[in-house]
Amino acid sequence: MLVNLLRPKTTVSAHCDLPCGVYDPAQARIEAESVKAIIEKYNANEDPAFRARAILIKEQRSQLVKEHLWVLWTDYFKPPHFEKYPQLHTLFNEATKLAGAGGTKGGLDVEAADKLLEKIEEISKIFWETKQG
Repeated sequence: MLVNLLRPKTTVSAHCDLPCGVYDPAQARIEAESVKAIIEKYNANEDPAFRARAILIKEQRSQLVKEHLWVLWTDYFKPPHFEKYPQLHTLFNEATKLAGAGGTKGGLDVEAADKLLEKIEEISKIFWETKQG
């Protein structure tokens, strides 16, 4: 009986504790732009202390990119979106990998940051198309 009393009466899902319904790929793009700028500044600076800070911040920002993308992938986009845009799963997979250990989080390659921004732009285009319909 206690289990029934403690069981939630309503099940909801959201990207935060309060289902606000606010989603925007701009959050991922801004963090990805920051990652690219940090990589460029890292490559232009020889100071070891600066470089150590840059790596730490770049890794944190890359993780935020992944988190913002995951929210869109798992909370915003629904089965009808994936049916209409079958490339979405691949786009999200590629983008999160580009933000991960094999990409901007684990490396210092400006080209990886550019590719990440391109993937986010593709996701953003689809996102805004879904908002129109």
